[in-house]
Amino acid sequence: MRVDLTSPEFVDGPYPHLAELRAAGPMVRDEDRWLATDHATVAAVLRDRRFGRLWTDWEPAQQMEPFNTLHRNQLMENEPPEHTRMRRLLAGAFGRGHVERMRPRIEELAAGLLARMDGTVDVLAAYAEPMPVYVIADLLGVPREDHEKLRAWSQGIVHMYEQGVSEDVKADAVAASTAFADYVRDVLEQRRAHPGQDLVSDLVAEREGDARLSDDELVATVVLLLNAGHEASVNVFGNGMHALLSHPDQLGRVQAGEVSVATALEELIRYDAPLQLFERTATTDVDLAGVTVHAGEKVACLMGSANRDGAVFDQADSFDVGRDPNPHVGFGMGLHFCLGAPLARLELEITVRRLLERFPRIALTGRSPRRPTWVLRGYESIEVSLT
Repeated sequence: MRVDLTSPEFVDGPYPHLAELRAAGPMVRDEDRWLATDHATVAAVLRDRRFGRLWTDWEPAQQMEPFNTLHRNQLMENEPPEHTRMRRLLAGAFGRGHVERMRPRIEELAAGLLARMDGTVDVLAAYAEPMPVYVIADLLGVPREDHEKLRAWSQGIVHMYEQGVSEDVKADAVAASTAFADYVRDVLEQRRAHPGQDLVSDLVAEREGDARLSDDELVATVVLLLNAGHEASVNVFGNGMHALLSHPDQLGRVQAGEVSVATALEELIRYDAPLQLFERTATTDVDLAGVTVHAGEKVACLMGSANRDGAVFDQADSFDVGRDPNPHVGFGMGLHFCLGAPLARLELEITVRRLLERFPRIALTGRSPRRPTWVLRGYESIEVSLT
């Protein structure tokens, strides 16, 4: 079955097409890979250790080396035993109270950004986009004023995760990877000379016996934290807030206190997934959902499709802020479950709650163009009236 995941029609409104794929079966063949379409099959692939996240360098390798180096040394692109070692060290550094210590900083940041908003604004540019970069910058101990170049480098890299990237996108990704890596190496040298109460200092110092993160792994880890922390948070906020403001009855339930923001947040993640596709590769032949996936074949987990599976979610195409339980796959599952999920939930709960408290009459103006991307699904801008 040929599925054009890059067509403007699909990118603009993927969910009817994803429903057709689910109806065709839990595993659908798409040229040189399989598409896992329903919740049970996506969950099985994500949890099955016979499916690995196996990095393959982009070609030409010499030209793409800065981009390849960052990903070759990333937690997300490795499997055990390297993944086990890296995740344990990163979890050890994260586990030193960093996430909870960010709560008052996030509250302060939200108050400061909201105080500058008035009238009609693009809530993404004014609020959602700077917030996660500021948060991650504070967590890592890098200057907030660097947020614009950090965001630009991040976007230059993550555009490579879409389908059918162009040569211009590759060139931008190489330039962004080079500049980003150089920036992080300077930060690492500063922390070695002058350790602080920040995550980079703890990552540099973290040891478990003789195990530690290499310099390339440290650079890749910091870049991953900034990329994931920024892109995912902006798209969750944008997609979720647009859905919330598009359903006044559901917005009213949150504003009246009938449903907590923390509960509603899970539906914001499920309803319009910020990450729509995550690939895994079979390391051996695997029988799954009535088909055999041969060693070396890829399976693309359609995360947004899994989150709209009627076998798991009652009235799955409906937006219900009180949905509970809500077993969405927004943070992944299994070995590669998002390590930053607690920070993401904390940040999003505060930003959404504070926005609704400050501007209870917030409403869409109707101008919300989508980004021309699908794997990382989000809005270009969301214009709102605050009064």
